[in-house]
Amino acid sequence: MIPWLDSPTAFPDTKLALREPNGLICAGGNLDPATIVNAYSRGIFPWFSDDQPILWWSPDPRMVLFPGEFKVSKSLAKTVRSGKYTVRFDIAFDDVIKGCAAPREPGGGTWIVPEMQEAYGRLHKLGVAHSVESWVAGEDGEELMGGLYGIALGRMFYGESMFARATDASKVALVALVEKLKRDGFQLIDCQQETRHLARFGARPIPRADFVQRLKELINWDQVSPPTSHWSTEHVEA
Repeated sequence: MIPWLDSPTAFPDTKLALREPNGLICAGGNLDPATIVNAYSRGIFPWFSDDQPILWWSPDPRMVLFPGEFKVSKSLAKTVRSGKYTVRFDIAFDDVIKGCAAPREPGGGTWIVPEMQEAYGRLHKLGVAHSVESWVAGEDGEELMGGLYGIALGRMFYGESMFARATDASKVALVALVEKLKRDGFQLIDCQQETRHLARFGARPIPRADFVQRLKELINWDQVSPPTSHWSTEHVEA
């Protein structure tokens, strides 16, 4: 059994998360900005489908990427140098999250349900959630070909999802994101769960206890307040 979240500040200790399914810690609550920020600051994130209540997770181990360990393949580096894409930040957040929410295969589902899209859209307006976008020039102007979105708190970035409509579009956005995070002093990127795709970029699992401890160091754990900045002034030719 898992507890029902009655208060946005009453998240259980992550040590109480279930082993199976890995990381499920509580249900209920809401997706207000303060609730989501409080959850992320403690190493917890929402993940649920249309037919479920809001479910909150904190898996162990936790997949993370240290910016200094980021790996770029020779072929991706070549694409970055080619100038095929222009990467921009926070220009088309709603379009990016809709692109990420699109089913990966015909008839498939998505965990980025409309309720989640609206919640992260509110966080974007507050300067907490950000998008990184890969654009290409077309006859009718620039076209969005891929990107990713996530949440920034302190010196932590929490990656949520990415999508691509053209080869390497989302990967080029990731390269630009990591370079920005390095410049801005970010020290850790949360990838949530283990995948071979992220492992190719240098992401690796660490114990949840270590992850939570790092959060305490990288953000003001008990006094988290959303920043009020957007990244739209930056763009990168890639």
